[in-house]
This record gives sequence, C-alpha cells and structure tokens, in this order.
Amino acid sequence: MRCLSCEQLSFEIICQKCQKNHLQPIFNKRELEKDFFVYSFYEYDAIKDLLNTKYQFYGDKVFQILANNSFKKFAENFDFPHLVTALPIDDHVNHDFSHTAILAKTLSTTKNIDVQYNLLHAHNKIKYAGKSLEFRKNNPRDFRFLPKINSEVILIDDLVTTGLTILEAKKVIQKSNNEVLFALTLGDAKF
Repeated sequence: MRCLSCEQLSFEIICQKCQKNHLQPIFNKRELEKDFFVYSFYEYDAIKDLLNTKYQFYGDKVFQILANNSFKKFAENFDFPHLVTALPIDDHVNHDFSHTAILAKTLSTTKNIDVQYNLLHAHNKIKYAGKSLEFRKNNPRDFRFLPKINSEVILIDDLVTTGLTILEAKKVIQKSNNEVLFALTLGDAKF
C-alpha cells in the first residue's frame, strides 16, 4: 500500500517516516469553562484530512496510528492516585468502527485508567461539521448517559471546536454524581 501522506510504498497506512516528521504531538491546554480544561495533541489544520478518514473504510487504521502517537503516550505518563474512568463521547459504530472508542481504548494501557464503552450517546445525530456556533447552540446533542459508574471521568473525543459537545456531555455525566476531570481530544480547531 502507499502512505497517505507521502505516497511512498509502506507496510502501514502512514509510514514511519511521516509519523515521525508530521505526527509528533504537541500538548495543548484550553479552558472551556472555569477550571475545566480540554487537552489536545494536534492543531486541527495539521490533521484535518486524517480526521476525515473516520468516514472511510480505512479510517480505523489512521485513528489507531493517531491514538498510538498521542493518547498512548499520554496514558504512559498519566499518574493519578486512584483509578479514573475514560468515556468516549458517542462511541456508536459508524462506518464499521467507532473512532472515539479507538482513542479511548489506547488509554487502557495504564493501570490508572479504566475505559468504559457505550455509556454516553447523543440522541441528536445531526452533524456539526462546518456549522456555525449559533447552529450548534440551537441543536444540542441531547446526550443520554447510562450511569453504570461512580467515578472521576475523562471525556474522549476526536476534535474540539467550540467545546459545546464536551460541555454538554460533562453536564449530563455530572447529573449522575460523577466528576469530570478534563477532556482529551486529538485536535483543537483553536490551537
């Protein structure tokens, strides 16, 4: 196969050289509301085309590479005094895989993070891509949370733009007496 980035022959969908040259994460921190932060690893423009592979049959391979280069490194350095739960936002299977579940699963390589799946789902399946802030505010995700946990939570998503999705998910989880510590995303549109 050919590398998606340089188009050279490769055993991986993104060759090791391109991963080293273009996919080294830069840790970014953004405050979404007072004392609540989202941490991201890439500028949106740097990975925009890769994020859009979630709509392609090979996207799971791309997301696994992105997760290994960012989320996995985060997990290896995450030190917390007790177990926390990672929840992927809306981890339904779309196009044969869930991109948020792939990201979250990479965090399970540490003893401090327990990943739980299928607990947080949006009932409004409208797409936000390319939509205005006003549109997003007028069309909330309408999350449903199955409170099977009583834990401190890390929210997982692929991208933060306005932060409305993450804040809406946080609010729903906190109604079930769970504390949301922070959110992790691959990219940040305001990085």
